[in-house]
Amino acid sequence: MTTMTVRNGIDLDRLQATAEALGTDAELGHFTFRAGSRWEDGTHNVGTIGRFTHAGELDDSRAESFQLEGDEPPVLLGNNHGPNAVELVLQGLGFCYAVGYIANAAAKGIEVTRMEYEVEGDLDVRPFLGLEGPRPGFTEIRVTGRVSSPNASDEQLTELCQYVQDTSPVRDMLVNPVPVHTSLEID
Repeated sequence: MTTMTVRNGIDLDRLQATAEALGTDAELGHFTFRAGSRWEDGTHNVGTIGRFTHAGELDDSRAESFQLEGDEPPVLLGNNHGPNAVELVLQGLGFCYAVGYIANAAAKGIEVTRMEYEVEGDLDVRPFLGLEGPRPGFTEIRVTGRVSSPNASDEQLTELCQYVQDTSPVRDMLVNPVPVHTSLEID
């Protein structure tokens, strides 16, 4: 009978096996993620996130695609069918930090009883509307994390927070330029 070690909801045996496999075969670390967006009406779009490629193979672990509603608030000509794109970016950062913190805490033997992130960003929409203003993206993003642990010191929790920032794929994409290639097919 095999016993499974779980901390913070993370299967530590699987975590260790994954890290060992990646250490011996770098190709296992390569992923291509995909998302689609279909315009519905006004500022309302429906997004789908489905299959991804891992180590050159199409993954079929998802029975169906995730669907997301995206829209703008009325002040930006929408009807609040869902969050807007920049809110989803902020949420992506919060999700990434939380996953990184919980998984790395588990690997370090740190029990977490509470983990929350609040993420907010400042943006001026004037450039989006063709008017003079600052850059069209966020001018600043602020993140506040809250964590509780029965077995870790404040210093350990703070060091882990910095490690998570340093290794977060979403934070990296936000603070470092990423080439974006866009094409348009016309019917």
